Amino acid sequence: MAKNECDLKSCFLCSYCLADWLPAVAANRENVSIKKGQLLFKEGDPVKGIYFVYSGAVKVHKRWGSEKELILRFAKQGDVVGHMALGMDTVYPVSATAVEAGMVCYVPLSFFESTLNINNQLARRLIAVLANDLQESEKRMRNLAHMPVKGRVAQALLTLKTQFGTTTDGYINIELTRQDLSSFTGAAYESLFRVMNELTEDGVVIAKGKSILIADEPALAKLFLEKEVW
Repeated sequence: MAKNECDLKSCFLCSYCLADWLPAVAANRENVSIKKGQLLFKEGDPVKGIYFVYSGAVKVHKRWGSEKELILRFAKQGDVVGHMALGMDTVYPVSATAVEAGMVCYVPLSFFESTLNINNQLARRLIAVLANDLQESEKRMRNLAHMPVKGRVAQALLTLKTQFGTTTDGYINIELTRQDLSSFTGAAYESLFRVMNELTEDGVVIAKGKSILIADEPALAKLFLEKEVW
């Protein structure tokens, strides 16, 4: 296997495809190296294909007001990106941008639709992913409307730790700018900055540049659970 090719095992597509279908995947995929900050597709672009993260990390975001963005979720190795465009719309409803350098596998939409027709397990799994994304989006919208900023920051940090794990020295295994973190919490940058300073002063988190360590997870979880909206 060439260094710039995926292993046909790790991504969402390959994990749930029939073994006999993998040669077709290999023939139709395109492995794309991505740099930090590179745009995969933009909200409003015509839908041409689906992306699968092989390495690195990608943020899925949407315009929020005239100059703001809301980060809906992050995708890491093994995740699918662009699947929200599988409905009746012919344009992507969101944007996707790399927050870490890595590689994605791209397949044309027509091939992906054929793959779904052949691979029942993949189709069922995709439905489950779409349902989970919808539930999480609805929950986040409720929290954005009713939960104080500190609770949303706590939720964001706990979510990132669960999704990406930690480094050997305990930091969340993804580096984010404060702007990205504020976009993920749906808070103004100034509010995010103030809350992070408070959490640092209280010894709940340790911030080192773009790296964050949760020093007191029970205290952070309490901030979130006390304010969560059901």
